[in-house]
Amino acid sequence: MTSSEIVVLGRLADPYGIRGWLKLHAFGDDPLDWAEMPVWWICREGEPWRECGLKGLKVHGHGLVVLLDGVNDRTAAESMKGVLVGAPKDALPVPEEGEYYWDDLIGLEVVNSAGETLGKVAGLIETGANDVLRVVGDDEVERLLPFVSAVVLAVEKEAGIVRVEWGIDW
Repeated sequence: MTSSEIVVLGRLADPYGIRGWLKLHAFGDDPLDWAEMPVWWICREGEPWRECGLKGLKVHGHGLVVLLDGVNDRTAAESMKGVLVGAPKDALPVPEEGEYYWDDLIGLEVVNSAGETLGKVAGLIETGANDVLRVVGDDEVERLLPFVSAVVLAVEKEAGIVRVEWGIDW
C-alpha cells in the first residue's frame, strides 16, 4: 500500500502499563470507530506502510489506549512510540456534508474573497481549540489560517479550491 492510498489517522505515543498498551494521539473525531477496522496500517515516517492487527482499543482518562498484535510488553511498546496509524482511504466512511479528511484538503488552492490566491494548503495543525490550515504561497510565504466558519467560507473539493475571508497581507 502506498502513502497516497493511506490516510493518516493518528500517532502512537507513550507506553501505558507493562502489557504492551500504548497511548494513541488521534487526529480524527471518531477514533473509537477505528475498532471496527479489520486491520490497522502502521509505519514510521518515510517507511512503507504495513498491516497490523488490533487487539484492543479503549478510553482511558481523557485519551485512548491501544493494544496491537505483536506488542506484548512495555519494551515492545516503547519501540512503537511515534509510529503513524492509518487506513486505506476506501476503508473510511464518506465524510458528512461540511466535514473533510485532512488529506482531502492538502494541495487545494486557497483563494480569498477578493479573488487573490494565497497559496496551497500544505498541511494542517491541530491546536485543540480548532484546526489551522498551513497555506504556502508561490513566494514561499507561509500563512496560518484558522479552520473556522468565519475564515473558511467554502471548500470546493471538485474545483480544488478553498475560499476564505483572509487578506493577502495579513
